[in-house]
Amino acid sequence: MCTPTGNFCRSPIAEAVFADLVQKRGVSHEWLIDSAGISDWHAGERQDSRGASVLKHHNIKTDHIGRIMRKQDFLKFDYIFGMDNDNVWTLDSMKPKSSKAKIELLGSYDPDGDDIIEDCYYGDVSTFESVYQKCRRSCEAFLNGIYKS
Repeated sequence: MCTPTGNFCRSPIAEAVFADLVQKRGVSHEWLIDSAGISDWHAGERQDSRGASVLKHHNIKTDHIGRIMRKQDFLKFDYIFGMDNDNVWTLDSMKPKSSKAKIELLGSYDPDGDDIIEDCYYGDVSTFESVYQKCRRSCEAFLNGIYKS
């Protein structure tokens, strides 16, 4: 589960990248992958067209519709990734005591050491491409840790 503020730019990219990577590894059946926002700013909306364009350029399909984080998400998912420190702080404050989810920065897995995946909403397509690259590196490194060869 990937969570930013509005579930419109960064997290739909991370969700699609992660789904693509597990599909290519042949382990899709082992994962439940989703994303949600911590606010309802873009709930019910398709992802930002710039992000969809970047994903299409990388041959990744998505049909994402934004939604808001729910209490049951903390009980359903083992990992919940925030995109920046504010996201992680908010998720920690929302997390029920019975939660099994580990809350982390997705970018903490980035081998380039860039742990914050900046909001790309006010950027251009190149900013979305940068988010894509950070998400890809981070998701690959996370999966490499799970599936140690």
